[in-house]
Amino acid sequence: MVKHIVMFKLKEEFNGKTAMENAAEARARAERLRDLVPSVVKMKAVCNAPAADGTNYELALICDFQDMEGLNAYQNHPEHVKFGAFISQMRESRACIDYEYEASESK
Repeated sequence: MVKHIVMFKLKEEFNGKTAMENAAEARARAERLRDLVPSVVKMKAVCNAPAADGTNYELALICDFQDMEGLNAYQNHPEHVKFGAFISQMRESRACIDYEYEASESK
């Protein structure tokens, strides 16, 4: 299995909305990918807690794939490409890690 974790630090303001407002919209869009991209085994999109440190990243996507081939299929899927174009406009930075694990480790 492959775990794909990506975090986005968003611009303080973009398109008349705050970073947290944009994070909520991006979260909703990201969650749709779960049903649109066949190689996604599991996906969770989360926003930073309002009371958490303001220097934290606002949005994280935590995804599982059967293998690196599934992750690559996700990254090249047209719906993911659209999401990437959407989020790249409002992000300041992005951090990501992809690691392999045994399915039994997720319990």
